[in-house]
Amino acid sequence: TKDPQFDGVWRQSLALLAQHTVGVRPATSAVDWLAGQQCADGSFTAFRADPAKACDGKTMRDTNQTGAAVQALAALGGRGEVVQKAVAWLKSVQNDDGGWSSMAGAPSDANSTSVVIGALAAAGEQPASVTSKKGSKTPYDSLLALQLGCDAKEGERGAFAFQPKDGALAPNAYATAAAALGALGKGFVVDPAGKDVTEPVKPLTCEGGGTKQATADPEQAASGADAYLVAQLDKNGQHLLSAMPGAESRPDVGNTADAVIALAAGSHGAAAQQPLKWLEKNSADWAAQHGPAAYAQLVLAAHATGADPRSFGGKDLVTALNDTGPKPAGSAAPSTAPEKDATDNDEGSGVWWFVLVGLAIGAGIGFLLSGLRKKNQL
Repeated sequence: TKDPQFDGVWRQSLALLAQHTVGVRPATSAVDWLAGQQCADGSFTAFRADPAKACDGKTMRDTNQTGAAVQALAALGGRGEVVQKAVAWLKSVQNDDGGWSSMAGAPSDANSTSVVIGALAAAGEQPASVTSKKGSKTPYDSLLALQLGCDAKEGERGAFAFQPKDGALAPNAYATAAAALGALGKGFVVDPAGKDVTEPVKPLTCEGGGTKQATADPEQAASGADAYLVAQLDKNGQHLLSAMPGAESRPDVGNTADAVIALAAGSHGAAAQQPLKWLEKNSADWAAQHGPAAYAQLVLAAHATGADPRSFGGKDLVTALNDTGPKPAGSAAPSTAPEKDATDNDEGSGVWWFVLVGLAIGAGIGFLLSGLRKKNQL
């Protein structure tokens, strides 16, 4: 669906963040709209048709939408009060295991926990220091408990599950790409490490037997997740497949873009090149169909790998993204200190998002209910 009620805040957040990342100054009206979607308690939902009407008990507050909005507004600067209010709300709904679900009170999942980790880092917090009220668990405690360890099948080790099902963990490529970023404390924007900086992908080591939990080290967990992604990419012709239950298996452009960003975040630049080339050849129709959030994903994938988003498989992704919304205010170099911008400039209001408890959509499986990120208008 292209209905903004489904993913308005999510698509807006990714679009504005992508514009900022490549030096485009978003339209003031677009930023104001996003900031104006915030509820009085600091949370965000997918879409509020009338922001003047207060959020109530029926409003579906969403940690993913809120976390995405935090990442965008922190980067843009000038919305420090909104960002801090949103972070306070996220902390208030942290689960006892240290993680988050898209909806407060539901069991933690890898995607939501990773989005919130990225939001905390963007806002200048130390995610490892954000602990649950009961048990003092960190977000990494929750996240790493969802990784398949050495007791899993050989081809599944290192993958992350979205959530346990009947007490068991099943590999999920979308959750794995998200968790690879979250384990490194990174959000949607990953700066390129440089063409000469590349680390080999290292699978989980299971010599001498294994345990249910893969590792207690976030960096090792991210490396194991990346190794699983590389194996899946190699298996499928350098793209990932849609994992929506009951759907016919098909290439998942959005998930492939996420995998490219995850590999770049782990300094696995060489491993990211082949799926990046696949994206350059196969993403144009998908992006045109799904709009701003899709263009934003591709812009961020190009940025993370040092590719040129203005010449991506013959397409100018930046112009295409700009054309989906209000005319940009101009050009501006990306901030080198988004956390400082967010806290030093207490004006306005805003934040971002994510959505519902579930799995995917469109050409891929999204964060929770996540074709969200692949959708429409700014």
